[in-house]
Amino acid sequence: MKSLVEYASVVESRKPYIAVLFIQFVYAGMALLSKAATARGMNPFVFVVYRQAFASVALAPFAIFLESKKAPPLSNGLLCKIFLVSFCGLTLSLNLYYSAINYTTATFAAATTNTIPAITFIMAAALRMETVSIKHVPGIAKLMGSATAVSGALVFALVKGPPLKYMNWNQATPNDHIQDSSIKGCCSSGEWIKGSLLMISANILWSLWFVLQGPIVKQYPAKLRLTALQCFFSCIQSACWAVGVERNPSGWKLGWDVQLLAVAYCGITVNGISYWLQVWTIQKKGPVFASMFTPLALIITAIFSVFLWKETLHLGSVGGAILLVGGLYGVLWGKNKEEGKSVTNEHNAEAKAEIKLECITHQER
Repeated sequence: MKSLVEYASVVESRKPYIAVLFIQFVYAGMALLSKAATARGMNPFVFVVYRQAFASVALAPFAIFLESKKAPPLSNGLLCKIFLVSFCGLTLSLNLYYSAINYTTATFAAATTNTIPAITFIMAAALRMETVSIKHVPGIAKLMGSATAVSGALVFALVKGPPLKYMNWNQATPNDHIQDSSIKGCCSSGEWIKGSLLMISANILWSLWFVLQGPIVKQYPAKLRLTALQCFFSCIQSACWAVGVERNPSGWKLGWDVQLLAVAYCGITVNGISYWLQVWTIQKKGPVFASMFTPLALIITAIFSVFLWKETLHLGSVGGAILLVGGLYGVLWGKNKEEGKSVTNEHNAEAKAEIKLECITHQER
């Protein structure tokens, strides 16, 4: 009985680690399935419409029943703000992301996602929402980490170098090439650069969406309802965009294939399950702990791409990924140190105030 209790306590303490690992597998699956769906001919703009529709339907019941008391009334001004933020962040970012993945690979999509914390920090610092002190090591680490992460993304995108040979998989058969060339992401250098620029633009807009969330959450603290509302607005906006691009009704049909699996997975699993797990993990261990595991999605995606689709990795891509992950950890380390220092200062100030209060009370007595 005692061993069962000890085992249960160990499992309970490991739950945050299991949760973040699952989240990274979810994000890796998003990149892999999204690439597979667009490679099979699905219009990326139609993909976003269906993804946001699945997300809205999946989140709506939880938003209605779980946050009925927490949600304040919505004013017309706040609705306009949420609508604009949804367009700038979700709609534009997702449409650019799925357009870019059509010209690149799933591994590249997973790699460039790691630039989002660095880009978000740069934007927040420019808008004076984040403090930067070059007189202290944590501030320097955040600046250097941001520059290194962005440089790594550019190296990953623009510098390929010689291919890495592993298990002679680079020597594919003609049949393999016919079946899997679209999934491997074989494209010309011009298409690759185009996809890289689109992907970086998508990450910039996604970072902007993160920055704009702060003021809106203060006005509307019901986070689940806010997310469901933004997904709904993004679905409408993306539908208007997609109708203008894809006017062929056959392009909107979903069969029982990888395309349906991809949109349902991204809408329900990514927007639904991973959202709850992220919130739970942040409440248990803090945001830095949750962010520390984001490079795992890149490693998982690269491994599955190699094994499933025989994707060719290049030396320049590996070097860029190392710079990118190193820069990410630099930003997170600096942020963690500054937050720890601020907490320590607050505790010291509270302790001093308590000592002064005790001295005054003692003198009065």
